[in-house]
Amino acid sequence: MLPEAAVKEAKKRMEGHRCEGFLNGPNPVDPVVMMIGEAPGETEITGGGPYDGRAGRQFLSYLEALPFPLEGIYVTRTIKSRPYRWGKTPSGAPRKYNRTPNQKEIMAHAPLLDWEIRSASPKILCPMGRTPYWRLFGRSPRMPDTAGKYFMSPIRQMNATAEEYIWSREHYMIFPLYHPAASLYNRSLEPLIRQHFYALAGLCARFT
Repeated sequence: MLPEAAVKEAKKRMEGHRCEGFLNGPNPVDPVVMMIGEAPGETEITGGGPYDGRAGRQFLSYLEALPFPLEGIYVTRTIKSRPYRWGKTPSGAPRKYNRTPNQKEIMAHAPLLDWEIRSASPKILCPMGRTPYWRLFGRSPRMPDTAGKYFMSPIRQMNATAEEYIWSREHYMIFPLYHPAASLYNRSLEPLIRQHFYALAGLCARFT
């Protein structure tokens, strides 16, 4: 579970933002890989897990390539609450839709992700999509240019004494991935994403 004081501070800093719910569940100790997504969606906030819903089931099918059970995979997000925007259904009824978290929301939750990475000490960090990649490195490359290629690098962490990011002293093994939901909107990506997960499985085998 996340530190209570850090959770309280993050919720305070999120006041006034269009976000709802908060995920604070158990995750494995000493995982080989940490998957970092963007933010929880409606399914997770209403009581589902990361493998529920269409995107979750797609994610689960990719994780089957990895050489250890699901219980050994750390799944987290850049923020723990669901960012939403108001829209309308086809019938005209008001409805909340998922949206990308903004930079202030990501920074509000930054100490929580920092704590998770420090305490879990994963062997491989997998930012899934451009938002978590930006969180770790301060830039958003085209996913075709970075997904499926591993490298060693420091990452951005929240400066405890100022509202800014600083680079970590530690270097981490980074293996960027497309967000699993990408293949739901572009079916041509599915073989490539599966190929990346098989490559990740080979990398994980070094630590198992």
